[in-house]
Amino acid sequence: MTDEARPLELVILVGLQASGKSTFREQFFADTHAVVSKDAWPNARNRQRRQMRLIAEALAAGRSVVVDNTNPSAEEWEPLIAEARRHAARVVGYWFPPDLSGSLTRNATRGSKTQVPEIGVRATLKRLTRPRRSYGFDAIHVVTFDGAGGFDVRTDEEG
Repeated sequence: MTDEARPLELVILVGLQASGKSTFREQFFADTHAVVSKDAWPNARNRQRRQMRLIAEALAAGRSVVVDNTNPSAEEWEPLIAEARRHAARVVGYWFPPDLSGSLTRNATRGSKTQVPEIGVRATLKRLTRPRRSYGFDAIHVVTFDGAGGFDVRTDEEG
């Protein structure tokens, strides 16, 4: 499918740190979506404002966007969804169900610059909310590891 035939969309990844979101994003969206992640500017001021500006610019240019953050709750989704609507973009959520022990194990193998303190992962877990269509998503998919280094993706019938 060409970019011209592909509908404009905003993809929101939702899950714990070290749940596979960035690897999934690289495998599924690297060639088709602009990537926006606050991880790209860990020490920047006004990270949220910068994120929203980059999303708006990409959507205004007709480029689909994938937001690769934990995005644990509606508090994070609402401004993203509102921006997508301003550009008539479809909003698609990818839910990475929490696996605390798996995330902590994968996190422990990260380098010191990308490793998240365990308290941070646990704090995200407390806020983590399963995305649903009622929050404004047009579609939701559930992503799990396939046991062979890849991912299983299924449409969320509960969403």
